[in-house]
Amino acid sequence: MKNVQNVVELLQALIAIPSVNPEGSGDPGTSHLGEEKCARLVGDFLTHCGAKVVFEEVEKGRPNVMARFASTAREGQNKPRVLFAPHTDTVSVAGMTIDAFGGELREGKIWGRGASDTKGTMAAMLWAFYQLRDKIAELDIEIGFVGLMGEEIGQPGSRHFAEHHGDEWDFAIVGEPTELDAVCQHKGCTWVQLRTSGKAVHGSTPERGENAITAMLAILQEIDTRFRADLQAEEYRNSLLGSPTVNIGTVQGGSKTNIVPDFCEATLDFRETPELAAAGGVVDLLTRYLSLQQKEHGLPAVTIEPLVECSALNTDLENCFVKQLQDLGSKSIGAPWFCDAAWLAAGGIPAVALGPGSIAQAHTKDEWIEVTALEEGVVFYQKIMESLC
Repeated sequence: MKNVQNVVELLQALIAIPSVNPEGSGDPGTSHLGEEKCARLVGDFLTHCGAKVVFEEVEKGRPNVMARFASTAREGQNKPRVLFAPHTDTVSVAGMTIDAFGGELREGKIWGRGASDTKGTMAAMLWAFYQLRDKIAELDIEIGFVGLMGEEIGQPGSRHFAEHHGDEWDFAIVGEPTELDAVCQHKGCTWVQLRTSGKAVHGSTPERGENAITAMLAILQEIDTRFRADLQAEEYRNSLLGSPTVNIGTVQGGSKTNIVPDFCEATLDFRETPELAAAGGVVDLLTRYLSLQQKEHGLPAVTIEPLVECSALNTDLENCFVKQLQDLGSKSIGAPWFCDAAWLAAGGIPAVALGPGSIAQAHTKDEWIEVTALEEGVVFYQKIMESLC
């Protein structure tokens, strides 16, 4: 890493190391899975910048890479501790129309998986450290870094870090492509599986059986209409995020065309506002709603199983660090997507997501980030480090 001459070359080096999250259910598009090689490269660069680096294995072969920079405090000075926290994993590269790990530079852009989400933000952070390496100790904040594994699925890296290190930091800037605005609030993510049961008989005499798919269709229709409307209630609305949402993601059931299906399963993706979470959460709301519809209107019975429950981010817009970011020109905004910031905040570290590039390029088949955006990210991260106090 000593031979890297600029932030573009650093990002190209990061892209060249596959770090596809191994937990996805679909085709990863490569046999080179996991974050360890990427974490090691990041650790080498941080060491070159003068930081003390530690690797903390969260799952086998999948570490968080953590670093602290030396800090010199004047007598009576109590420096706030600010953490910079991108993630090292990416989504699948299956179906990409470019060389996923090529890091090609053309048309003023760097192309490849992670260029936007979030190796671009990570490269900008790392290069900002490098530019400031000789003065970091004298800044008015103590600076740390964590490259979090597993953000794309389940966020085990940020959960582990928050549990073990949540009391060590006063504020976190999570690396996500936000066009340098500060995402202070985002919706939580809750996945739910529904299951209906029936009675299997020969398809030629369906009247003798009980069709689990038909039962599920009635339930999904109820959720997609009346329950969806209930989610629009003013009490669940957030000024930055709008209302909670629901998406019917998958439906599967039955065994053969000529057999009445005795089971059907569906999965739902709810995006939950902080207000809905404070009111008890979407799982409780859905359970009570369907139970009432069964009793009063004969809706078919259904079992409800939460699969994923990730908290919303709700960082106080009056937080002193948020205010300082505003003074530097970073707007406080909301986002419909989920990221590691929520788990860090839940662990006691007020957090925002902030980085160069656009979320519109994340996970795309031809992912890229503009060189100018990347370079602006370096400058802005440096400005943050030199200005926060």
